[in-house]
Amino acid sequence: MQNKLTSLLLTAGILASVSGLANAAEPATAQMLYKSGTQGQFKGPEKLFTGDVSVEMLFPANDTTAYSGAYVTFQPGARTAWHLHPAGQHMVITSGVALTGTRDGKIITAKAGDSVWCPPNLEHWHGATPDAPMTHLVITNSIDGKNVIWGDKVTDEQYLSKAK
Repeated sequence: MQNKLTSLLLTAGILASVSGLANAAEPATAQMLYKSGTQGQFKGPEKLFTGDVSVEMLFPANDTTAYSGAYVTFQPGARTAWHLHPAGQHMVITSGVALTGTRDGKIITAKAGDSVWCPPNLEHWHGATPDAPMTHLVITNSIDGKNVIWGDKVTDEQYLSKAK
């Protein structure tokens, strides 16, 4: 009797697990609303940013897509450290003027309404101009759970030589 009950409970557990997995694998059938301000906001960590930077998460990656989105606001003179994105990143400047530079010395200046594509594994930095704030929407994809690999900080000399 004990073995029969154990077998029955085990079978029920397996069926429940399989049923749960089947439901989890089904695509979502309803839209998902992420209300403004509900995904978290934080100050850009000093080891990864120079100056005052705030990050407002907009939406996370999920089971269907590996990309996430955030608004990043840079105060005058603020910028990221050198970094790269294994799966690339789109930046849409929503206010101000953005600067984004690469190790080869090339710089792009982008204004509100402009978009910038940073291809996978291209080391770069981005931030505000020395005299005005800037906000951009970033949409960043992931590969193997990684969406950014950080490097050393951009020095004042590197930033000022590129920001002129």
